[in-house]
Amino acid sequence: MDFFEKWFGVSPDGGDGSLEALWIVVIVVAVVAIAFRRRIAAWLASWTTDRR
Repeated sequence: MDFFEKWFGVSPDGGDGSLEALWIVVIVVAVVAIAFRRRIAAWLASWTTDRR
């Protein structure tokens, strides 16, 4: 996984791929959060009201 190095010509993670892995995780989490935002909001609302 060295697409960052190829695209930008720098290696901020020393070429070990951790930056690219972080970007992939962030993108997947964002997509899931956007896709399930109503369910997440409903779950959070029920979780906070059940705790009172």
